[in-house]
Amino acid sequence: MQRRYPGKAMSTGQGSFSRRHILQGAGALLAYTAALAPRATAAANQAVVYGQNTLPIGIRSRHVDVNGVSHHILEAGFDASRKPCVMLLHGFPELAYTWRNQLLPLAQAGFHVVAPDLRGYGRSVTTPVAYGDDLLPYSVLNRVSDVLGLARALGHEKVAAVVGHDWGAPTAQWCARVRPDVFQSVVSVSTPFLRVPTTPLGSAENHKAPRNGVDIHKELAALPRPRKHYSAYSATAGANEDMWHAAQGVRDLLRAMYHFKSADWKGNKPVPLKSWTAAELARMPTYYIMELEQGIAQTMAAAMPSKAQIAQCQWLTEADMNVYSTEFVRTGFQGGLNYYRVSEDPRLGTELSVFTGRTIDVPACYMGGDSEWAVYQTPGAFEAMHQACTRLLGIHLVPHAGHSVPEEQPRQVNSILIEFLRQAGG
Repeated sequence: MQRRYPGKAMSTGQGSFSRRHILQGAGALLAYTAALAPRATAAANQAVVYGQNTLPIGIRSRHVDVNGVSHHILEAGFDASRKPCVMLLHGFPELAYTWRNQLLPLAQAGFHVVAPDLRGYGRSVTTPVAYGDDLLPYSVLNRVSDVLGLARALGHEKVAAVVGHDWGAPTAQWCARVRPDVFQSVVSVSTPFLRVPTTPLGSAENHKAPRNGVDIHKELAALPRPRKHYSAYSATAGANEDMWHAAQGVRDLLRAMYHFKSADWKGNKPVPLKSWTAAELARMPTYYIMELEQGIAQTMAAAMPSKAQIAQCQWLTEADMNVYSTEFVRTGFQGGLNYYRVSEDPRLGTELSVFTGRTIDVPACYMGGDSEWAVYQTPGAFEAMHQACTRLLGIHLVPHAGHSVPEEQPRQVNSILIEFLRQAGG
C-alpha cells in the first residue's frame, strides 16, 4: 500500500544503470552542485511533510507500507520514466532530511532518489518507541528487509546504489553483502566497511585455552580519568530519557552534537588508533569516549557552540534545526538508540555468523570527513576495508568535513557520488 502526498506520478523504473546513462546526467548534476548555496526555498514546498520552507520544489514526501512499518520517504526524480534507483540511508540522530542536498542533484543526474526516515525515526514513527518494545525488528537483517521492501514497493527490482551514513552505513553494507543481485553498488559514509565476524578455521584442532577477551568497559572505567564508551551508554535504558528530556532541551542538545562532531569544532584532529585498548580509545573526544559519570546531555551541554558560531554555520541553519528538533521532540530517541542496542546484544548478532567469510563483491566506495573520528574509531577497520570489499573503487577523506559529511560539504559529496556511479555503471 502506498499513500502519496501531492506531486507527480511515481517512478516505475526497474532497469540496470549504465555508464552512458550516468554521463548523460553528469552535466546536470555538476551544474546544480556548482550553484549549491545556503538556501531557503522561494516558495513553500507543500509536497513534503517537514522542511516545507527549506526543501526545494521537486522533492516530495510519501508513506509506503513495508515490513510492518509505514515508512516516510523523501524522493526526487519520481516522474514516469524508467530511472534506476538510488537509496540514501541516514544515521543517528538524523532523518531523511540529512540527504536534502543530494536528492535533487542525483535526480537531475537521471535517478529515482529515495531517502527514507528509517525504522524508529521521524515520520516513520507514529507512537514514540519505548525501551520495552520488541527489539527484534531492529536487527540487521530486518533492516535490510526494510530497504529491499521499499525498493520493490516503489517498482524497482534492482537498486543502482545504496548509500548509508553513520548507522545507515552498516545497513547499506549488509544490503550489498546479502543481496548483491539487487543492490548493484554501495557507498559507506563515515563508517568504514567492516568484515563479518569470523568463525575461526581449525578451531576443533586447537587445544589451547582461548585467550580472555578484553573487557574494554572495565578498562575504560579504570583509567586515571574514568571513561565509558558512548555505544555501550547509548544501549542503556536511561539514554533516551537523558536525551529526550535534556536540561538544555532537544534543540540545543542536537545543535551541540552536530557542532561537536563537525569540522567547525577545531578539536577534531583524528589520527589512526593503534589498538582496541582503553588508553588508545581515550584519545578520542568525549562524544565517543565519555566521562564515566556523565550522560550524553551533560556531555553536549559542555560543547554548545556560541551564538556567533551558530550564526556562522551555513551548512546547518536554524531552519534546518527546526526540522530536526521538531521531529525528535515528537518521537524521542529510542528508535535510533535501538540500533546501538542491537550492536551490543550478542543474541542478535549470532544470525550474522552464517555469513562468515562473505565479502562485499559489488562496486564499493568509502567517504569520510578528514576531520571526523568515525573513520578511526574502530582501530584497524579503515586500513582493512579491502578485506571486506573485493571491488573498492574509491576511498575519499573529504576536506573540511567532520561527521556530517553530506551536509557539511555537499558539493564534494555529490561529485564523488556521481563519479562513483559512473565507474560502477561500467
